[in-house]
Amino acid sequence: MALSPRLELRLSQSLVMTPQLQQAIKLLQLSSLELASYVETELEQNPLLERDERENDNQREADRETVAESDPAEQLEAPDAPEGPDTADLTGAGTMPSDGDSPLDADFENVYEADGVVDVSGESQTAFADAGGSSLGGSFDREQSFESALSKELTLRDHLTEQLNVDIEDPVDRMIGVHLIDMLDESGWLAGELSGITDALNCELSRVEALLETMQHFDPPGIFARDLRECLALQLREKDRLDPAMAALLENLDLLAKQDIKNLLKACQVDADDLADMVNEIRALNPKPALTFDHEVAQAIIPDILMRPNPDGGWIVELNPDTLPRVLVNNTYYAEVSKDAQTKEDKEYLAERFQSASWLVKSLDQRANTILKVASELVRQQHSFFVQGVEHLRPLVLRDIAEVIEMHESTVSRVTTNKYMATPRGLFELKYFFTSAIASASGGEAHSAESVRHRIKALIDDESADSVFSDDRIVEILRDSGIDIARRTVAKYRETLNIPSSIQRKRMKAQAL
Repeated sequence: MALSPRLELRLSQSLVMTPQLQQAIKLLQLSSLELASYVETELEQNPLLERDERENDNQREADRETVAESDPAEQLEAPDAPEGPDTADLTGAGTMPSDGDSPLDADFENVYEADGVVDVSGESQTAFADAGGSSLGGSFDREQSFESALSKELTLRDHLTEQLNVDIEDPVDRMIGVHLIDMLDESGWLAGELSGITDALNCELSRVEALLETMQHFDPPGIFARDLRECLALQLREKDRLDPAMAALLENLDLLAKQDIKNLLKACQVDADDLADMVNEIRALNPKPALTFDHEVAQAIIPDILMRPNPDGGWIVELNPDTLPRVLVNNTYYAEVSKDAQTKEDKEYLAERFQSASWLVKSLDQRANTILKVASELVRQQHSFFVQGVEHLRPLVLRDIAEVIEMHESTVSRVTTNKYMATPRGLFELKYFFTSAIASASGGEAHSAESVRHRIKALIDDESADSVFSDDRIVEILRDSGIDIARRTVAKYRETLNIPSSIQRKRMKAQAL
C-alpha cells in the first residue's frame, strides 16, 4: 500500500475544561475559609466586583428602584446573572420547579446572596428548586503550585482525623471519633465527660470507651488522656516502660511533687538508684502532647449548613449565611467606565473583567445550591439517625445521592469534602454520613454495615464456653436471618470490634472457668 498525504474529516465529541469550568469545580470543593480567601482575592483584583454590604432586602429593593430610574442612555446591556436567594422550599408533595437563569434588569447589579432554606420531610420524597444558570467559570488561579500545596501547615485535628480514617473503618465509630477529637483541649487532653457523646449520639458508653482506648494509641503519644497520670502512662506504654514499679510511681505523683522519697521507695518497691532513673524518665515526657504542633490546636469549625427540627415534623436545612460571601457585579460602574474607554485594549479589559465577575457570581450561586441539595438529601435519607441515634445510620453511597439530585458522583464527592453540618446530634462533615451496605440474602432491603457489626457483637457476647462460634458459623447464622455476607467480611468486622478469634475466645473462657 502506497504512503501518501491525504485530507480526512472526522467528527468527535470531547469535554474541554475551560477556565470557567475549572473555577466552578474549584469553588465547589473549597471549604468556607478557603472560599472566603478566594473571594477576597477576586474582590481585590476585579474593580467591577464588590462586596454586598447592604443590610437587608428592603435596602436592596430600594437600590433596584433607584438604579432603574437613572438615565437609560447610561445603562449597558449585561449578561444574565442569578439574582438569588439560594432558596428551595421542600414539602412532601412538592414538585420540581423549572430550571433556568433568573435574569435581572440590565441596569441593576447582579447579586449573589446565600439565604438557602430547605424544609425536609423525613418520610417523603423531596423536591428541589434548581436556581442558577448553567454558565460557570471565571478567572482561574494559575498561581497555585504543587509546592504551595505541600507547604500547607498540618493541624492537630487534620493529623488525628487522618489516623481515624485509616485505623477505624466503622463509619459509626468514625462519628464518635470526630466527637472525641472535638473534645480535646489545647494540651491534647480530653475535656468533658464521655456521657456527653452517648447522649448526643444515643450510643453505649462501652462503645465510646473502647474507641477512646484505640485512639489513645494515636500520634502524638499521650493524646486523648483524661488527666496527667493517664497522659504519662500512655507515653510510657508507647516506650514499653509501663512496668508495675512505674505504674506505682504514677499513682503517687503527689508524693513525687512533695519530694517524699521515703514513701515513694516504699510504694514502688525499688531502691534509690532505680527511683532516680524512673523520675528522670517521667521528667523527659511531655505532659502536653498537643503542644508539639506549633500552631493553634483546635480550630473552631463554622458549619456550612444549619439543621434544626421543624415544629410541623421533619427537618429544616439551611445554608449558613456567615460562611458564604455576598458579592455583586456593579453594572452602573461598568457603564460609566465603558463610556470613557477609548482603546481596544481598554474595552477588552473591561469586557473580560465584567465577564469574570459575572461568572464568579454564577459559580457562587451554583455552589450554594449544590451544597443545599446534597445536604437536604443526606438529611432525608439519614432521617433515622437523627431521630434514633448512631445505631440507625443507614447504608449510603455517593451514587444514592447523585441519582436523586441528578448530579454526577464526583460532584457529590466534592460537595461532601470539607463541608460541615450542624445537627441536633453534633457537628459532622458531610462525608461521614456515607456507609457501606450488606446485601440481603432474600433479595430485600440491604442491611447497614453497622447493624451487621452489631449483630456479630451480640452473637459473640451471648456465646457460652461450650459453644463458641467460629466465623463460618456466624456466617451461617447471619444468612439464616437474611444477611448475605462472606466469611472474610465477618472476620474483618470482628477485628474492627477488637474481638479475638474463636480459638482465642474459647481459651479465654476456659481459663475464666
